[in-house]
Amino acid sequence: MMRQSEDSPVVPYKGQDTGKKEQVATMFDNISPKYDLLNRVLSFGIDVHWRKRAIRLLKPHRPKKILDIATGTGDFAIEALSLGPDKVVGVDISEGMLAVGREKIRRKKLEDRIQLQLGDSEKLTFPDNSFDAVIVSFGVRNFENLARGLADMHRVLTPGGVCVILEFSKPRSFPFKQLYHFYSHQILPMVGKAVSRDDAAYRYLPESVQAFPDGSDFTRILDNVGFTATQCIPLTFGICSIYTGRK
Repeated sequence: MMRQSEDSPVVPYKGQDTGKKEQVATMFDNISPKYDLLNRVLSFGIDVHWRKRAIRLLKPHRPKKILDIATGTGDFAIEALSLGPDKVVGVDISEGMLAVGREKIRRKKLEDRIQLQLGDSEKLTFPDNSFDAVIVSFGVRNFENLARGLADMHRVLTPGGVCVILEFSKPRSFPFKQLYHFYSHQILPMVGKAVSRDDAAYRYLPESVQAFPDGSDFTRILDNVGFTATQCIPLTFGICSIYTGRK
């Protein structure tokens, strides 16, 4: 089975000399105007439920400062406001996605509570022990160096802080495994191309999911970079999973 490799990572634009990080930034810049629409359509709206469930896991911890990694257009950061934090900071490598997110936040009049900024999720500019919670939705599989990115997330957490990661995973039971494979490799790229005009982006998505070390493979990486009490919570027949860990 294909696994994500730092030597030969899955990239959106095969044949280009640029690295995965640069290609991912370009891809999201290209699809940013249609990203939210495609999320709702391609997931049948269930991605909203996934984000709400992930954020609810943080409720007992009452985090006051939250960092949203690979924030994109800010949906996860906005959902995190339901926890009543003092501040949510979102970081992303795509200026196109951030522009859409900033406009969304402006319309909702949330500028005083959410700050979005351009940045490398694997080289965070924040001091050690800066945030009570670090959250990521559908972003870690796009890291060029997965372990390095997770280790930096651990670094910026306060002692006792919690990390919550929402990410696609691979269904393993019949018939959901077969149905998901057909949908993600046939339907999703066709619809994605028609709406976003970027053929590579929605072919990269299923390829990156297939290559990602999900389930216990991923919690093992979290353990290795220093997280404790790690767990994996499968959602919707294993299409998606929530991962948690503490510092």
